[in-house]
Amino acid sequence: MKHLLLSASLAVLSFCGFAQTQIGNSDFEQWEAASAGEEPVNWNSFMSASGGFTFAADVQVEQSTNVRPGSSGTTSARIWSRDAGFGVTANGNLTLGQVNMGAIVASDPANHNITRTGDAEFSEAFSDMPDSIVFWVNYLPIDSLGGSEEARMKATLHDDYDYRDPEDAASSDEVVATAELNYQYTSGWVRMSVPFDYSGPASNVAYLLVTFTTNATPGGGDANDQVWVDDIELIYNNNGLSEGNEFPVNVFMNNQTSELNFQVKGEQGKFEVVDMSGSIVLSGETAPTVAFDAPTGIYLVNVLVGNESKRFKVYHQ
Repeated sequence: MKHLLLSASLAVLSFCGFAQTQIGNSDFEQWEAASAGEEPVNWNSFMSASGGFTFAADVQVEQSTNVRPGSSGTTSARIWSRDAGFGVTANGNLTLGQVNMGAIVASDPANHNITRTGDAEFSEAFSDMPDSIVFWVNYLPIDSLGGSEEARMKATLHDDYDYRDPEDAASSDEVVATAELNYQYTSGWVRMSVPFDYSGPASNVAYLLVTFTTNATPGGGDANDQVWVDDIELIYNNNGLSEGNEFPVNVFMNNQTSELNFQVKGEQGKFEVVDMSGSIVLSGETAPTVAFDAPTGIYLVNVLVGNESKRFKVYHQ
């Protein structure tokens, strides 16, 4: 469906000038008509799917007045699983990309969500590096008493590629960072926080694909398992600055001058900069500024002060 422009918060990083980008309609307050029923603006479900089995698609998302505690909004997104016939359970599926229905067997790789980089309706252009994703969910599987069923959230930052979730071999090479969580029956609304793992192997963020499903296993669970989703937020920790004041050094990248900057409170330390392949590209003392002429990408800065160490994540443009 029609995608909103990503909204930027007013908190601009003082040194790099990057806006802290958020996902459009992350509170699910805006909805629009789909082929049957409706979909949340900026999000897609089976109603806007592609693939050879779209004839079997049905409504599995709706606007709900069941909102999380303390919400200032009036609606959330409710997704549910259904019996698709022939012993197949179609999991509820809500994504920033497009659902592809390519096979009758749920676990077939032809069934996936995909970022369509050539179509703004089925892709979420993105260039920032959030530290974590926070969201509210209410998961009610049919087997809520003693069951082990798990719903799933997966967020993937990837480069300029039509990335698939679940990943195929080619897609796995295009990943910059992943935040993924499987969770069981929540007994009401629960706030979840999931950190992004920036282990690559790619380094240039171009798109964000987020998916919520009623079961972590394709075709798993039962018909009428339900998940309500509300108020998604991307969390930024000031471009790699230390979250607390305990550690005496903060690190940030000044992309205007191509320098690493070290804010030292007290004892000087030592540092090393590691690229996404694990190679050390720079090391030395924590001087106020250090020239940085490595290629564009994501780097980890390991700082050692006395017997204490801390790792920072920076992005060099």
